[in-house]
Amino acid sequence: MKQARPGAAAKTAYADPLAEVLRPGQSIELLKELHILTRDGKLNQDSRRKLKQVYHLCNFIEPLLDEVLGRQDTLTLADHGAGKSYLGFILYDLFLKTRTGAHIYGIETRDALVEKSRELAARLGFERMSFLNATVEESIAVASLPARIDIVTALHACNTATDDAIRFALAKSARHIVLVPCCQAEVAAVLRKHKNESFGKTPLSEIWRHPIHTREFGSQLTNVLRCLQLESHGYQVTVTELVGWEHSLKNELIIASHTGAPRRNARERLQQILQELNLRELEPRFLGPQ
Repeated sequence: MKQARPGAAAKTAYADPLAEVLRPGQSIELLKELHILTRDGKLNQDSRRKLKQVYHLCNFIEPLLDEVLGRQDTLTLADHGAGKSYLGFILYDLFLKTRTGAHIYGIETRDALVEKSRELAARLGFERMSFLNATVEESIAVASLPARIDIVTALHACNTATDDAIRFALAKSARHIVLVPCCQAEVAAVLRKHKNESFGKTPLSEIWRHPIHTREFGSQLTNVLRCLQLESHGYQVTVTELVGWEHSLKNELIIASHTGAPRRNARERLQQILQELNLRELEPRFLGPQ
């Protein structure tokens, strides 16, 4: 039987738990301000899980940052529905604070959170972070944002705010789009509104005959329509899980990268689905101008 090295058990027992999760050069002060660490620098189990989830998302975004900065010296990233700007701050801290051409814009509607993020960025010397008090829809026409945004993120932007983020990304010629949709109720509401008419139109209406199926099918269908919309505008789309389903039911991650080659039949398929499922009133949102 192999003998354990002297002191190995003690080393394991007294290992610094922070060393297991923190990245090299990561700001302890930032993690305290984001309440991921306690004021005395401790990491509880809930915070450990939260930090690992943010890291997991960062693992998807880091290659996109590298791809943009491999092409050009500058990078702009807009984070919609930024909240406390966990994602923006950690992306900046881990990957962008030494890359002087990179700028992150946090877009959020709550005044208090915008002001707090501005104060924190100033205190930490994160000079290339800006915060804007606006809805996703309003931000499309805001003059203080640059004409081109390289990467657009929208995490848990509720209902049609995710669609507004897509419109923003298209208007800003985004190279990459990262979406975690949430609370998409609009399509389900239209399915419900025309349910009786749909029964006589298509046997597919059985899919959403029961209220719980209307809600779940509407949610699933919303993201299918969004993917087709992005493909029709020349984006290659990947759909995957963000984290394990045991952590969150709002778990679908959509990553779209612009290739300039629209999927040939995406717009046609999108239009056919809207017609077949009696959702024609949603054509302006999902089809819009080509």
